[in-house]
Amino acid sequence: MLGLRANLGQFLLLVLINAFVGAMVGLERDVVPLLGAHEFGLASATAGLSFIVSFGVVKALANLGAGHLSDRIGRKGVLVAGWLAGLPVPVLLIVAPSWGWVIAANVLLGINQGLCWSTTVIMKIDLVGPARRGLAMGLNEAAGYSAVALAAAGSGYLAAVYGLRPWPFVPGLMFALAGLLLSILFVQESHGFARHEARLLAPTPAAPVSEARSDVPPETAPATAQAVAPSLSFTEVLWRTSWRDRSLSAVSQAGLVNNLNDGLAWGLLPLFFAVGGLGVAQIGLLAGLYPGVWGAAQLATGALSDRLGRKPLIVGGMWLQATALALLLLTHGFGAWAGAMVFLGLGTALAYPTFLAAVSDVAHPSWRASAVGAYRLWRDSGYAVGALLSGLLADRFGVPWAIGGIAAITFASGAVVLLRMRETLQKKRTAANSDVVQPHG
Repeated sequence: MLGLRANLGQFLLLVLINAFVGAMVGLERDVVPLLGAHEFGLASATAGLSFIVSFGVVKALANLGAGHLSDRIGRKGVLVAGWLAGLPVPVLLIVAPSWGWVIAANVLLGINQGLCWSTTVIMKIDLVGPARRGLAMGLNEAAGYSAVALAAAGSGYLAAVYGLRPWPFVPGLMFALAGLLLSILFVQESHGFARHEARLLAPTPAAPVSEARSDVPPETAPATAQAVAPSLSFTEVLWRTSWRDRSLSAVSQAGLVNNLNDGLAWGLLPLFFAVGGLGVAQIGLLAGLYPGVWGAAQLATGALSDRLGRKPLIVGGMWLQATALALLLLTHGFGAWAGAMVFLGLGTALAYPTFLAAVSDVAHPSWRASAVGAYRLWRDSGYAVGALLSGLLADRFGVPWAIGGIAAITFASGAVVLLRMRETLQKKRTAANSDVVQPHG
């Protein structure tokens, strides 16, 4: 049956697994940029951020593949494949004799993150039905990014005490093994829940035929799953998500820009803080504070979007992120920068789970996994775009100019959402909310 309470055991298991997914990337948030500068002697910001470029490109493509494969063959196999890709990552980072090995590790990490995070998101959406999507995404992203924060702070502490290698990366071996075993032994396939929801949304004989047509222009169709036919090709889903549907495309570009400034925070801010006189332990705390606030606040913001709507939280979140980046340039010192990182985390928390909830509002259950994958393709492309853009700006004009430029782009992205996106939250719930009908298949 659909619903969070009815599927609480599986839902909480997926939350735990997603925490391990987040912890895998959290280990890199502060240590790898310092590793490039101190052990491999990378003087260029663009070269130093190349590991994020490789990670972002591969993760974006893995997201797209994960969504498509989840609709074709089911969710669980994709999740297990992602953990198999993640197992070698900590070992490569520990033994890497050159920067090329670090890039290779991040290729595998991108596959791991794309396949595992996408499928845990899709499976939670399958389980809860339409009534609690915002809450479900808030819990999912809270677990993932709280784990990012804890792993970042922990790896920073280990680096300060024991050095940049090997101890900061050793916990990654345990995270990957635990995620793999839990996925194989205890996770259950959830594709049947999506098929069940699709049957509940099927047009009734009394409903006009036009309500189920896929050729209704997006300018006139309501932004709900009920208004879109289930028979869409993968290419059509990608086109709708990228441009044709105003709401989906607005969310996709905002997701890209959100991760553009997250790429900046990951790859460039540790160096910015180091130039500002902070030590490794303080940098680790700041690197963990931002995703920590981001993760914890999503426990509230995801559910809040179920009450207030998706659009206000996305616009406000993007503008708060832009303000936080500007504050980094206008202040100095650990305390002031900590405040700016708190604001950056809050802004991201407002937008991040709401993106996924909005996509789930619009996409029909029969092609929802593909739509989530297409959105995540654009969102995680932001890592690569952000690393390249901020690196080029930093090399040409200096790090402050890179931070200011990304802040301006983030503010403009919020304006695009304000002008282009329609509110996607349905005020009146449908029969798809039912918690009493069992899914089949």
